[in-house]
Amino acid sequence: MIVAERKPYDEIRKMTSSFANILVFGCGGCVTVCATGGEKDAEVLASQMTISDGVEGVPRTFVVKTVERQCEKEFLEEARAEIEAADVVLSLACGAGVNLLADTFPAKIILPAMNTTFLAANDGPGVWVERCKGCGDCILHLTGGICPVARCSKNILNGPCGGTHDGKCEIGDDVDCVWTLIVERLKSLNLMDKYVEFTAAKDWRPGGHGGPRKMVKEDLSV
Repeated sequence: MIVAERKPYDEIRKMTSSFANILVFGCGGCVTVCATGGEKDAEVLASQMTISDGVEGVPRTFVVKTVERQCEKEFLEEARAEIEAADVVLSLACGAGVNLLADTFPAKIILPAMNTTFLAANDGPGVWVERCKGCGDCILHLTGGICPVARCSKNILNGPCGGTHDGKCEIGDDVDCVWTLIVERLKSLNLMDKYVEFTAAKDWRPGGHGGPRKMVKEDLSV
C-alpha cells in the first residue's frame, strides 16, 4: 500500500490562505488504511481550520467530501459537484490522486494536504514499514522474498557490505541488515545457490527513469 503523511498544519494553512471556499477532499484508499487521509482525517482537518479561522476572524467555508479512491476517475465523478463549486480542492490523497484530480479538473486548483512517502506493509497496529521501491524489475526470487532495493540503506544487490555488525546496519542499531536477513532466509529454505549468483548492476530504467510508467491490460481497456 501507499503510505502518506499529512503535511504540517502551518504549511496547509499557508497554501490555502487566499481561498474562501475550500473542499477538504478525503480518500478511502491507502491513506484511510494508514489513518492519515480518510473521511475522519478530512473532518478533523476541516474542524482545525474552522477553529483557526474563528480565532483569526477569517470567514471561510469548508466542505468535506470523501470518495472510495481518488486515483480512479469514476470515483472522482461522485464529487464533481463539490469540486466544481469549490474555490480550491485540498486533497488528502497520495500524489497519484492529486495528479489525477488535476488532470480531470484542469480548471480547478488542486492542493496536496499530504506528503507521499513509500510503499509499505503493515507491521502491527499503527505501524507501516517500507517494503518496495516500485523499481519495475523485481529480484525477490533471488533474495528469498526480501527486497534489498527497498530495505538496504545502500541498495546493495550483492551483500552484505562491510558495515554490518551483529545483524545490524551501520546507520543504527535499530536497523536490521537486510542482507543478514536474506542469508538467513535462503539458508532456511536451502536456497544458498541463489546467494552465490552474482547480480549485475541494476537497470533502473524500468523504475521510472524514462518518464511516467504505464500499464495497459488489453482485455480490460476500452
